[in-house]
Amino acid sequence: MLLSTMSKLKVVVFLFLALISPSIVVAQEAIEAKIVKIIEEKQIEVMDSKQLYQKLELEISNRDHQKIIIENGDQPLANIIKYSLGDKVIVSQIGNDSSYVITDFVRTDGLLLLSIIFIILIVVVAKWRGLFSMLGMVFTFLVIFLFILPRIIAGDNPIFISIIASIVIIPVSYYLAHGLNKKTTIAIIGSIITLIITSILASVFINLGHLTGFSSEEAGMFSLDHQGLNMQSVILAGIIIGALGVLDDITISQAAIVDELALTAKLTKTTDLYSRAMVIGKDHITSMVNTLVLAYAGVSMPLLLIFVSNPHPISEIINYEMIAEEIIRTLVGSIGLVLAVPITTFIAAKCYKK
Repeated sequence: MLLSTMSKLKVVVFLFLALISPSIVVAQEAIEAKIVKIIEEKQIEVMDSKQLYQKLELEISNRDHQKIIIENGDQPLANIIKYSLGDKVIVSQIGNDSSYVITDFVRTDGLLLLSIIFIILIVVVAKWRGLFSMLGMVFTFLVIFLFILPRIIAGDNPIFISIIASIVIIPVSYYLAHGLNKKTTIAIIGSIITLIITSILASVFINLGHLTGFSSEEAGMFSLDHQGLNMQSVILAGIIIGALGVLDDITISQAAIVDELALTAKLTKTTDLYSRAMVIGKDHITSMVNTLVLAYAGVSMPLLLIFVSNPHPISEIINYEMIAEEIIRTLVGSIGLVLAVPITTFIAAKCYKK
């Protein structure tokens, strides 16, 4: 499942590119500062509870090394963070006065380092193919941030926009990563067919599940400024784009298996090629199911903890829209991936028969 893992790791580079591409991701200037001195550190009592208090001196790097003083822990907070000398943080100015508050850590250094390690590893191990796959990834990133997201924000139909973008992303990224050959073309056809089926399934079950698209706080906040946008369509668009991340793995693998069987085993009949390739394809499916469960459990651990610790019956919990949306998203995407195996294998078997 190396390609699947690589698809998940694309998120790292997406973040890296977002950090270094202000022309693509426009955001308000962040005030970065470095803790240069811990003036005072002690335990204080706030609302009958003891918590850590720190008086810190910070140096703002992008304001001619201006020095500021910030008190941390003087207000009741659920999570008090202990800052250390040399920590880089983001601060916000309160109103128009000279008071500041720490809002978060600066994480760009760590993200940049991890992204560089990832890029070097891909190029070293996969050589030129790895480099071209990186170019395909950058192309995908540009389509998402320069086409999909702006068009959705502008009020265009998210489903239509996502399908059009997918039809563009699939051939470009596949050919860059795997070369201009018969195997890649078969994988592209298999991926597009599977994506269409997945879109139909998602549309049906989003309606059957009565999903509104407002299960998250972010969706609610976004809808306030874009009231004409159908948030159900946004869910569907997310499922379509999400499926692209792993369809590459499934379809290329099955096309490659049929290609190898046709060349080395000298199989010429469609039925022989299909049945032999599906032996491996079934293993691919069973291992993928376990991988999907573990991957979902890993990224959704806080949600699962709420699920387990909640005293309400499971039958009630799964009816919460937040939970139901994730279940539908995961199962529809998984069904699409399972269908990609026989669909791509059949197309490949037909193309390689003699």
